[in-house]
Amino acid sequence: MKQVKWTVLIVVLVGVDQLSKWLSETYLPLERPVEIIPFFDLFLTYNYGVAFSWLTFLGPYVLIALTLAIMVFIFWLWRNLEAGRRISEFGFAFVIGGAIGNLIDRIAEGRVVDMFLFHIEQWNFSFAVFNVADIYITVGAGLIILDEVLEWRKGRNSAGNTNIETHE
Repeated sequence: MKQVKWTVLIVVLVGVDQLSKWLSETYLPLERPVEIIPFFDLFLTYNYGVAFSWLTFLGPYVLIALTLAIMVFIFWLWRNLEAGRRISEFGFAFVIGGAIGNLIDRIAEGRVVDMFLFHIEQWNFSFAVFNVADIYITVGAGLIILDEVLEWRKGRNSAGNTNIETHE
């Protein structure tokens, strides 16, 4: 039953990601900003690499293989996670959902659809264009890190409590 819950969550995450990409390609002009608020635009573009367009020179097949290898490792980590680590479980589901969303694009088109752009005009600064799947991966990684820190602190507090002597 546990796997069904996580599978449903991953399918929903991938569905929302793919819908956002379809809507972007259907309604946004290519590489022309659509201002939402002064520092945030919708900006349809294609990423032929990985984060920040790195590794573009590797081509889609190597990037697909690399993504699959990383996903196998993430699944292994998730499978070997000790019971009761709900925050990490959500984190792993989000990372896998995001990875699948971007993998679908890469397999189907050899590139990933991106559409969100944060920028600060006064500083002539803009952050990399990203998509919903990238948000999932970032949030998921953050949840896993948060859970690790909480577990570390819990272990540290437990170890510290066993050495406390009471003086009355």
